[in-house]
Amino acid sequence: MSTAINFSATNSDADSRLTDFDIALFKQGDHFRLYEKLGSHLVTIDGVSGCHFAVWAPNACTVAIIGDFNAWHAESNPLQLRNDDSGIWEGYIAGVTTAARYKYRIVSHDGKIADKADPFGFSCEAPPLTASRVWDLDYTWQDQTWMAQRHQKNQLNAACAIYEVHLGSWRRIPEQGNRFLTYREMAEWLPPYLNELGFTHIEFLPLTEHPFYGSWGYETTGYFAATARYGSPQDLMFLVDTLHQHGIGVIMDWAPAHFPVDAHGLGHFDGTYLYEHADVRQGYQPEWHSSLFNYGRYEVRAFLTSSALFWLDKYHIDGLRLDAVSSMLYLDYGRKEGEWIPNRLGGRENLDAVSFLRNLNQAVYRDYPDTQTFAEESTAWPMVSRPVSAGGLGFGLKWNMGWMHDTLCYFAEDPLNRKYHHAQLLFSIWYAYSENFVLPFSHDEVVQGKGSLIGKMPGDEWQQFANLRLLYGYMWGHPGKKLLFMGCEFGQKREWQHDESLEWHVLQYPLHHGLQRWVADLNHFYRSQPALYQQDFSRDGFQWMDCNYAEKSVISFIRRSTNPDDTLLVVCNFTPVVRENYLIGAPSGGVWQEVLNSNAELYGGSGSGNFGGVEAAPISSGEMYHALMLCLPPLAVLFFRQGRAL
Repeated sequence: MSTAINFSATNSDADSRLTDFDIALFKQGDHFRLYEKLGSHLVTIDGVSGCHFAVWAPNACTVAIIGDFNAWHAESNPLQLRNDDSGIWEGYIAGVTTAARYKYRIVSHDGKIADKADPFGFSCEAPPLTASRVWDLDYTWQDQTWMAQRHQKNQLNAACAIYEVHLGSWRRIPEQGNRFLTYREMAEWLPPYLNELGFTHIEFLPLTEHPFYGSWGYETTGYFAATARYGSPQDLMFLVDTLHQHGIGVIMDWAPAHFPVDAHGLGHFDGTYLYEHADVRQGYQPEWHSSLFNYGRYEVRAFLTSSALFWLDKYHIDGLRLDAVSSMLYLDYGRKEGEWIPNRLGGRENLDAVSFLRNLNQAVYRDYPDTQTFAEESTAWPMVSRPVSAGGLGFGLKWNMGWMHDTLCYFAEDPLNRKYHHAQLLFSIWYAYSENFVLPFSHDEVVQGKGSLIGKMPGDEWQQFANLRLLYGYMWGHPGKKLLFMGCEFGQKREWQHDESLEWHVLQYPLHHGLQRWVADLNHFYRSQPALYQQDFSRDGFQWMDCNYAEKSVISFIRRSTNPDDTLLVVCNFTPVVRENYLIGAPSGGVWQEVLNSNAELYGGSGSGNFGGVEAAPISSGEMYHALMLCLPPLAVLFFRQGRAL
């Protein structure tokens, strides 16, 4: 049985030299702090400051360092191949300082020359430049309060409302050439906005270095480097630090499924297929024109797991959302018949990827048990968010793509036709507890011709906004954690453009401003009510009151916390018809206070409702022995809280 290395504290730069134990763990795929050993590290040897370099290139003929410090001449600083069969080349160069630019010049045995960025580099030149930069990651953190309590903020029974952000297009400055904000500028603008709107977490599209801005970060070349587009590594640390000081958790998208074929990247790194498979049926993704990692190679698994733990360690990231997990799990993903190779059992499952994901999640939760991993997995692969010990993949949570698709399809229907699609609303509860789900309306739903969320809603402008308020209210009431992409909180009408700012100017219009206010009030109410989150993943937290009236397109349900007296009733009317004297079952008598109404005038609604609350009458309705006689506003959701005086 292999033994995984587990450093309880970060090694100093002086300990960056590789030991025999490091090499043994690396070769068996169990070294998960490789960033402390490989790459470039500033050290002082015999009183002389310089930099130690180490790179894995087992099939290279020669490897040299080229950079600012030697006028990019390969002859000046050749590296030496270790004599332990590790395939690691290393060397020390005196006088190299922070921010020095460098690459590895690799000559393969067939005589080809490639200048490669450092796979373990902590910093890079701002694209389109491609050199790595020597960097010291020292930073004085001020988020001790958050780090001491984040186990409470990130646990599965905590409130979790995630605001998804593409940093380069959240807000831009038109007076300065439409430039995006820096990490430090985002630290000034973003935390107060998130606090105002009540979100508990932020999720950034990948902030790892990527050459093509239009990939949104998902085509990664620097798995240990924060993109230099927005500032230095310490600038990103400052942003995370500031978010933590405002009580906001930070999740980062991470892309271990594929990597781009750019010449300076991982592809054909040492003249051979090192990080990827040699056979295109395994090593190339035709849909994305990207290379696929070889998860069967132990050193590659150690590289990727080290990257994941690096962001949790050095940047205090609170969670990683793994992109495109489905493409990792299936050998035939995006391929036609004959374009893929079955596994050793003859199936389509990528057994090496399954093993990698399980080991990765075990490493994350062993070393950082107060963080979470999220899987973007769009198939019915079983037990994605169940422990490895129980046969699962070991993720903490999984995006509920089925709920997202069914819900958007339902809302796109004209309200007159919704009665024929009523089952789409009910189906999600049948499988709601099979995984630990996040309900996502992400960037993927508002790009590439899909339009905006508000644009998917039917009817005139008033009905579109009423529908969207209803959609969010239904979502916040439904079991599962919440995720909303930037701009959707105020009903941006234009499809998201990665090179333009959000349409902040529309907040001058009442319907947009009202929608933003609704999202804020939803979040603040959600966070104050354990019934809406504490039992997200338990059947005890949900009960239908009324789900059978398809003809009227009305549903109602109860949400409960572990406290039996803590109960909320959620009622949704999916038609533009006001329904007077509508009988809804209630689990107990007494007063039920109307605490949220998406049809309130301050949100842009018409104002109809139930005057603050209703008293349950001793009338049977369904399986309940009490009922509420309600006014259901058009295209609206109502939240009622039990046991409060009128």
